[in-house]
Amino acid sequence: MKEKFLFIVYLLAPFFLISQNNFNPLLIKSWPNSKSSISIGSPTGLGIDSKNNLVIFHRSGREWTNPLPIDKIKANVISHLNIKSEQVINSWGSNMFVMPHGLEIDKNDNIWVTDVALHQVFKFNLKGELLLTLGKPYEPGNDSNHFNMPTDVTVLNDGSFYVSDGYGNSRIIKFSKKGKYLFQIEGFGNGKNEFNIPHGIDNDNLNNIFVADRENNRIKKFDNNGNLLKIWQNNVSQQLYSVKFDNKNNLVYAIDYYIKGESKIMGSNIFILDKDLNLINKFGRSGNYEGLISRYHDIEIDQVGNLYTADILNNVVQYFKL
Repeated sequence: MKEKFLFIVYLLAPFFLISQNNFNPLLIKSWPNSKSSISIGSPTGLGIDSKNNLVIFHRSGREWTNPLPIDKIKANVISHLNIKSEQVINSWGSNMFVMPHGLEIDKNDNIWVTDVALHQVFKFNLKGELLLTLGKPYEPGNDSNHFNMPTDVTVLNDGSFYVSDGYGNSRIIKFSKKGKYLFQIEGFGNGKNEFNIPHGIDNDNLNNIFVADRENNRIKKFDNNGNLLKIWQNNVSQQLYSVKFDNKNNLVYAIDYYIKGESKIMGSNIFILDKDLNLINKFGRSGNYEGLISRYHDIEIDQVGNLYTADILNNVVQYFKL
């Protein structure tokens, strides 16, 4: 009996520690400090490099319009920030992008970004040198060589990668390391095998894929062959924007956005789930948070376990120290 009790405690301990003791996020309101010289206009994508620096993909004042703009942003839109010193290491990306969206950093510190107006996916090294381009500029499409407003990228350890081809096609596409089309998971709708704007995507070390199915307000988990494994449905808002897997602790972080009625902005929550998409805790709009009402577009976790959110309502990156 004693051994059985200890076994149960062992299984439940990680969840108890996260929800009761360790998961006490503190918003650092003064970060980055006023001397950091960083200017962010609508941050949409976040990433952490191997040196634990934060990379921010932002629109530098560009506003989302309908139809989308066609001219490229003249200012830099990718900024590298040293988290500890709060100083900008490097900025680049001027005259390259029209409507920045998702960002991913792979294990080799390559930076992957999507542009929903150009309908393209780009791969750069940390210096900003272009290594790979997928899609045709200003040409939306739904075949293996085109995207229609792609939203995000996630890269596996073997170099193969998935693109969430979100707004126009509502599909997930897998490519080889060299960018060869392999297969896709497609279908617009709210059925279990369908998407309505796959908006964010990430993977774990077992090559399972996690997708933020935005307008269906849920997270979908797939294996590396495209087989659906699990769905977590968010029932407390309208949209689920992004998802991030924490490989050190086998946890999933997700962010949503809630408008009450037709116009009252309630803001965003951060959810923490286990690897099987069982909800453990949440904070933000629902409590344990003293910051601005926010609209989180992306979420990132650093090597220490601190969280970063890209807030497109207030044009800031928030830093939560755990």
